[in-house]
Amino acid sequence: MSAPDQIDGAPHPRDTATLYGQAQAEAAFLSAYATGRLHHAWLLGGPKGVGKATLAWQIARFLLATPPIDTDGLFGAPPAPASLWIDPQHPVARRIQSGGEGGLKSVVRTPNPTTERLRDQIVVDDIRRLGGFFQMSAADGGRRVVIIDAADDMNTSAANALLKMLEEPPANATLLLISHQPSRLLPTIRSRCRSLRLLPLGAADMACALEQAGAPGQDAGQDAGGAAAALAELSAGSVGAALTLSLLDGLGLYGDLMALFQRLPDLDRARALKLAETAAQRGNEARLDLLFDLLDLALTRLARCGATGAPPKAEASPEEARILLRLAPDAAAGRAWAQLAQDILARVRHGRAVNLDPAALVLDTLFKIQHTAANILRP
Repeated sequence: MSAPDQIDGAPHPRDTATLYGQAQAEAAFLSAYATGRLHHAWLLGGPKGVGKATLAWQIARFLLATPPIDTDGLFGAPPAPASLWIDPQHPVARRIQSGGEGGLKSVVRTPNPTTERLRDQIVVDDIRRLGGFFQMSAADGGRRVVIIDAADDMNTSAANALLKMLEEPPANATLLLISHQPSRLLPTIRSRCRSLRLLPLGAADMACALEQAGAPGQDAGQDAGGAAAALAELSAGSVGAALTLSLLDGLGLYGDLMALFQRLPDLDRARALKLAETAAQRGNEARLDLLFDLLDLALTRLARCGATGAPPKAEASPEEARILLRLAPDAAAGRAWAQLAQDILARVRHGRAVNLDPAALVLDTLFKIQHTAANILRP
């Protein structure tokens, strides 16, 4: 089972060697460091899975392994660092890798001591323990770094405790807050942090990131570059989401959906039944969740195609553009698909909450899609 700050199937951000697609955020941090404007708290924001935690661990290694810039030396200040990269054999890097670096503290969700189950929030005690960390690590006079992953997980008491820390920051300390939705944090926390916004990855960076993560190969009628582009499209540029798609053959599953959509308003019932039964198999909950996510995504892409009069710039499956244009020829069709997406989302949430038969829920969803297609395409 993965750690709270690790995506299932992916290396821990601490162990990820290279950060792809975020050169702008890295450059912004290095510029602040080189010009003496290193803020005591940084808010690393952006969609889930785009590399925020990887950047945080890279910053932590860099800060703990890089001596302060000496502007008063005999030969003046040395050249400013051009990269956050630290040699993996550096003592700091090795201590971080082993979990023995005294200048670094990672705050994540912790187990409940009573139930021993992982909490769904970061609680106030998790934040208060930082006080002891700062006191103990201050003795050596070195820099201290804290990574909070994710700040979104803090409950109200934890957030207020962190706010007090940000208002009176410990000397020589840097706090790195990872947030998938910064707007949900307390405005007073956001105002005391400098923001770094990380962006979704394009196809080329996605291909490199997936190769580094050890993602399995894809076989959906596309070459490696096409598969990376399709994964970038389906995942909205999130490496974490793309890795999940890769591990669960998401491209193949989306291709199966497009094969069904291709024949609408006629529904290939044998193919639909096979899809429903496969996704509903016991122990296959992750694939069932992915199927519903991909159905919602397909309907959203149909709605957008109808509203704009054009398919997405990148196809997530061969022939997808032609299929979307046929099923969403105008704005009225786009509105119909958008409404269906809302209805199906509510229906699926209710069905999962009351434990409806998964196969029946999938088939019911496909029949509703067929009905909408018939209303659009048949006079």
